[in-house]
Amino acid sequence: MMYRILIAFVLIQIGALAQSLNPSKVYFSDDQKIAAKVDSILNTLDASQRVGQLIMPAVGRYGTTADTIEMLTRAQMIGGVLLLNGTKEEFKDWTTKFNSLNKDLKSLPFLYSADAEPSLVNRKMKGSTPVKKAIEIQTLDEVTETTQTISEDLNEVGVNYNFAPVVDVSKNGTVGYRGFGQNPENIIPFSKEFIRVTQENNIIATAKHFPGHGLVSGDTHKALQVIDGELLELKNYPPLIRDSVLSIMIAHIAVKNNPEFSTNGYPATTSRKIVTELLRDSLGFQGLIVTDAMNMGGVVKVDHCYTRAIEAGCDILLMPVNSFHAHKEILEKYESDQNFANEVNESVKRIIRMKIALGLLD
Repeated sequence: MMYRILIAFVLIQIGALAQSLNPSKVYFSDDQKIAAKVDSILNTLDASQRVGQLIMPAVGRYGTTADTIEMLTRAQMIGGVLLLNGTKEEFKDWTTKFNSLNKDLKSLPFLYSADAEPSLVNRKMKGSTPVKKAIEIQTLDEVTETTQTISEDLNEVGVNYNFAPVVDVSKNGTVGYRGFGQNPENIIPFSKEFIRVTQENNIIATAKHFPGHGLVSGDTHKALQVIDGELLELKNYPPLIRDSVLSIMIAHIAVKNNPEFSTNGYPATTSRKIVTELLRDSLGFQGLIVTDAMNMGGVVKVDHCYTRAIEAGCDILLMPVNSFHAHKEILEKYESDQNFANEVNESVKRIIRMKIALGLLD
């Protein structure tokens, strides 16, 4: 009898531990102790350090150099790093190096992100375990297996933020092969499973590209693309938000001929109507909102694009053309505009909360 009780106790403890490893349980908790801890950490940061938490440059091929990341880290001008292209060994070396540096500086630890989509991970992280591309995955079991394999590789190299899954439909040639939209009926269940497994591996999952990139014909890497009329892919997001996806990425896509959500010729990343009024307020998303890369053709020519993205409601600026310039632009507005400063502080609190949820801040 005592043996059975002991086994039951152990199983309960294991179950509790497994549940605690899912950062969504902590991030979306209403525990006031967590809120107090967030405020306490925020109060240790000066204005420059707070602004730095919003900036996430990339290291690797097509990104910046590790030496530049080190300079930004020493200046406490960034809050995370995208590991863009490299070998598995390079990824591990980068996270180890920057973790050590942050520890010496007594800085907040980084969010380390990667484009570890099934269709990209083996190209983006050379030496990673081979997996099927998203369009080749046919069953839920295959989604589970693929996601677990990717997550194990990410945990091994220290990546805690995956910019996946792609929840766009498959018609767009740039993003279509990267998601589960080959069969539209699979988008929601397959994406939910990818998110569940990712987050149970203590990694942030990211639904992208909001409000929908699959039904536009062009490539936002090259130029601004446009949704003409109804937001037909918007319906993919509420089920994922209800299932506690921790992050959503905003696309550099304008909306026209839509009286409610027109972006007036600007990308959604700089539109408060899309980011705050639609995603935050209407859909009720409380996780991290990250921009698509800020060096892409769809946004790079917009004046003051960094401050405009923060004003729109984005929390993290991904891959600014120049992180030093981005920091300077945001800090100047932070110190001169109290409403803007309040927006920044709320974003920083969400980032700190996420770092607590991941177990990065004891």
